[in-house]
Amino acid sequence: MSTFGQMIKVSLFGESHGKMIGITIHHLPAGLRLPIKKMSELLTKRRGNTALSTPRREPDPFEIISGYFKGYTTGAPLTIVIPNQDTRSKDYTPEILRPSHADLTSWEKYQGHQDYRGSGHFSGRLTAMIVILGAIAEDLLLKKNIYIGSHLASIHIHEDDLFPTNISLELIKRLNESHFPLINEEKEELFKQTILSAKDQKDSVGGRIETAIINIPSGYGEPFFDSMESIISHLIFSVPSVKGIEFGEGFNITKLYGSEANDPIEVKNQKITMTKNNSGGIQGGISNGMPITFKVAIKPTASIGKPQSTVNIKTMENTTLELVGRHDPSIVPRVLPVINAITAYAVLEMICRNEGISWMI
Repeated sequence: MSTFGQMIKVSLFGESHGKMIGITIHHLPAGLRLPIKKMSELLTKRRGNTALSTPRREPDPFEIISGYFKGYTTGAPLTIVIPNQDTRSKDYTPEILRPSHADLTSWEKYQGHQDYRGSGHFSGRLTAMIVILGAIAEDLLLKKNIYIGSHLASIHIHEDDLFPTNISLELIKRLNESHFPLINEEKEELFKQTILSAKDQKDSVGGRIETAIINIPSGYGEPFFDSMESIISHLIFSVPSVKGIEFGEGFNITKLYGSEANDPIEVKNQKITMTKNNSGGIQGGISNGMPITFKVAIKPTASIGKPQSTVNIKTMENTTLELVGRHDPSIVPRVLPVINAITAYAVLEMICRNEGISWMI
């Protein structure tokens, strides 16, 4: 189901080529001002750079249709919608399955009644609503001085520098202000040329996004099923195109001895801290006071112009598909603000499970 949350419950609705997409957010307290400007700014970042992303140009004029009155939340369910305006449904043929899309699985699950246009409800188009949710969550987390930022850790085979053990607020703010966030900004031209080269070849490339949550206190999360990793991972995998996640040193930790992998503990300025952060700020499923860091693997965009083998489900015959339409040669830069957004929501949900919602006002 497209619903999540115990304390701040959210529901996504709509399809890529339907009349509109939307989100309903439950349990926000009355009296909150929404960060309207930030919502618009993050939607702009998600739209991406024209040369590096899809030519589909949705202006995303969101409308708040319930739960908001005279500039404040009312305590009722908050519902926000965005109309779909720049659709080209003729680009989609229902009987020809697109490789690595949800065409086959949705056709089998919903017995042919799914909206196949632009992947329907499975489309990354709905992440526009996640960005709006994230803008609200990020704004609330500022009340606790918690910041979230990400950078393009890699595009195809090319890699950016990774976050240091101690991550400054200045670095997070710089990344959040950038439309192509990199720790090593000298890599920008290489990354962009890699994406454009794939575009010229009618192909696509993937990459990794590294995310940091700073100033998050220790004590959030529960052992086992509601651990901090569990909740973040659950929500990260709700973002289309995500194929993997690793916290801290991640899979690379398997190459280390325990003496290398462990994070030494020390007292510094009357505060318990660690000299390394291989655990990614989480131990026993609970935040330990260090920055929470994780990397997300984003697959190459499934829609490419090269010939691909597939099936015609109407005739049940093998065929070849050469996609036409408007597609991203790399979805990674546009996914980055979505990862920030869903992470902010995950942290907000975890805090509210511990402390309720009264701190928001």
